[in-house]
Amino acid sequence: MNDTTTNDTHVPFFKMNGAGNKILVADLRGRENYITTQAAIALAQEDAMPYDQLMEIRSPKNPQNDVGIRIINCDGSEAQACGNGTRCVVSYLHQQDGKTHYKLRTRAGLLNATYKSDNNITVDMGTPNLNWADIPTTEEFENTAKVELQIGPIDNPVLHSPSLANMGNPHAIFWIDKPPQEYDLHLFGPLLENHPIFPERANITIAQVIARDHIIIRTWERGVGLTLACGSAACATLVSAVRKDFTDRTANITVPSGANLKIKWTDDNHVLMSGPAEFEFSGMLNPATGEYTKDET
Repeated sequence: MNDTTTNDTHVPFFKMNGAGNKILVADLRGRENYITTQAAIALAQEDAMPYDQLMEIRSPKNPQNDVGIRIINCDGSEAQACGNGTRCVVSYLHQQDGKTHYKLRTRAGLLNATYKSDNNITVDMGTPNLNWADIPTTEEFENTAKVELQIGPIDNPVLHSPSLANMGNPHAIFWIDKPPQEYDLHLFGPLLENHPIFPERANITIAQVIARDHIIIRTWERGVGLTLACGSAACATLVSAVRKDFTDRTANITVPSGANLKIKWTDDNHVLMSGPAEFEFSGMLNPATGEYTKDET
């Protein structure tokens, strides 16, 4: 896209990825306007610069926080949390101010993050919500570690009995005994995401436990589709695996990009996610239209 409007209508953006998760970071600090739904959808098209999540950085309402973050999915809907995107924001902020500790306000709450290097950024994703009403579901479940939900023939379901958790976003984790790539997640992911049991839709993950410190996952993200990585899904998977005594409280979660996210569920009930953030290119974009220009390299 090309834009002939003046630069005072534009904001800086950085195209990045977090463990393969395609992230767009846009800096709107000091501005009153927001990235429009029209702009978010336009930017996500194949002839533009497709992304999974757009992280809109805003001036903090509380001066004790570093920034506020508004998270937009590629379909224009808003997400409460995005762990991989948050690491990309932290990497961007570190390049701006050189700090190593950050407080970031999202719809999911206040997130604390620590920068060590672009290959080692840790985000405290907060505490998991495990009660059915907090996930939320339309049915009451006494134990969300295993709920009655399946897809496929009733006597031979393809997937069944998922674990549910909310890590800023609602997640359903289905446990499998074959490699995740052998399942047609692109077919049943949309059906499960929009199942009536999930009034706010849900992220759908299939998870293969390899060892007590290693799980392989694949995720259909709410409002996005198949992704190369989903940080909040990795967190929800580890929490659910611990609840079912499949793993210890720290494990490596391998995502479809091949990257490993280190997830730890601490004794004080916080979930820590550590992983990389990678810069791709930068430029300027119009928050109203989505028109943009790339910086020359």
